[in-house]
Amino acid sequence: MDIVSTPPHHGGDLERAMARYGGEARDWIDLSSGIAPAPYPLPPVPPRVWQRLPDGDQALLDAARRYYDCDTLLATAGSQAAIALLPRLWPSSRVGVLAPSYAEHAWQWLRQGHAIVALSGETDIERHLDTLDVLVLVNPNNPDCRRWPRARLLDWHRRLAARRATLIVDEAFADADNGESLLPCMPRDGLIVLRSVGKFFGLAGVRLGFVAAAPALLQRMEREFGPWSVGGPAQWAATLALGDTEWQTRQRNTLADASRRLARDLSDAGLAPAGCHPLMHWCPAGDARGWHEALAGERIWTRLFGEPAGLRFGPLPATLHDEFARRLARAAKEMTP
Repeated sequence: MDIVSTPPHHGGDLERAMARYGGEARDWIDLSSGIAPAPYPLPPVPPRVWQRLPDGDQALLDAARRYYDCDTLLATAGSQAAIALLPRLWPSSRVGVLAPSYAEHAWQWLRQGHAIVALSGETDIERHLDTLDVLVLVNPNNPDCRRWPRARLLDWHRRLAARRATLIVDEAFADADNGESLLPCMPRDGLIVLRSVGKFFGLAGVRLGFVAAAPALLQRMEREFGPWSVGGPAQWAATLALGDTEWQTRQRNTLADASRRLARDLSDAGLAPAGCHPLMHWCPAGDARGWHEALAGERIWTRLFGEPAGLRFGPLPATLHDEFARRLARAAKEMTP
C-alpha cells in the first residue's frame, strides 16, 4: 500500500494533462477531482464584503451549526488548513492512516516527524488500534468510496479515548450521503471531525472548511491560525450555501442520477466500479496506467493510483454524458487485445 513520502499530487491538475497530451481546457472532460461540477449559484459579492476585515461571522456560524447539527465548530481556510495544522499540535506519535486514502493526511503527519502505520482495512485497524496514538480515517474514503458505519467509528473512538488517543475523521465527501456523519455526536474528547464546503457545494475556490472537536482544542487551533484566517467572501458564500436546503436536495438528486449513469457507462466499457459515491467512482484495473493513457488520448482526465492499481473518476456533468460515453468507448476499443 502506498504511503507518500513526498508532496502528493492531487486531482484538478488539468494543466499537467494539457502539457503532456495537448489540447486546450475546453477540449477536456476533467474527472480528476471529486468536486461537484455544478457549483452553488452565488450572486455577486456585495462591496461591503470586500471592504471589511473578515472577523468571526455569526451568520456563518449559525448556518453551519444548523446544517451540520453540531454546536462546536471552527471555520478554517479549507479542511486542508486543519489537515496541515493538526500534526503540529501532537508530540511524536504513532499515527494509523488508511492506504490508499487522501494522501495529504499521511504526508502532513510524516513531515512533522510522526511514525506512520499504513492500514489496509478494518482487520488491519483492529490489529493495530491499541498501539496507535492517532487514527486518521476518511469517511467516505477517497479514492475507493469505503464507508465506515457510525457505530464502528464510535467503538474505535471509545477504545482510543480510553488511553487518551485520538480519532480524526475527514468527512469531506459526506455531504452527498450524510447518514453516517459523526457531527451529531459531537463534542467528544479525543474525536475530531473535518468537513469541507468545496466538494458537494462545488465551491473549492472559496477555501472554506470546518473542524468539530472539543472546545479546548478548537480554541488552541483558532489561536494557531491567527486573526482573519477565513476570508470575508468565503464566509459570505458559505453562509448562503449552507442555508439553502432546497438547493441541497436538488444537488443530491442530480449527483445521484449522474452517478448511476456514470457507473453504467464504466461497467459497459470494462471498468466496473468497485466503489461508487455521488462524487467519485473507484475502478480497480490491472492495467490502470494503460487505461489512464488511453483515456487521456481521448481527452478524459482521471486520477491514477499505483498500489492498488486503479482509476478514480469524479462526477460527470449531465451535459457531457453522451460525449463521455463516445470517448470512453473509443478508449475501451484501444484497450481491447
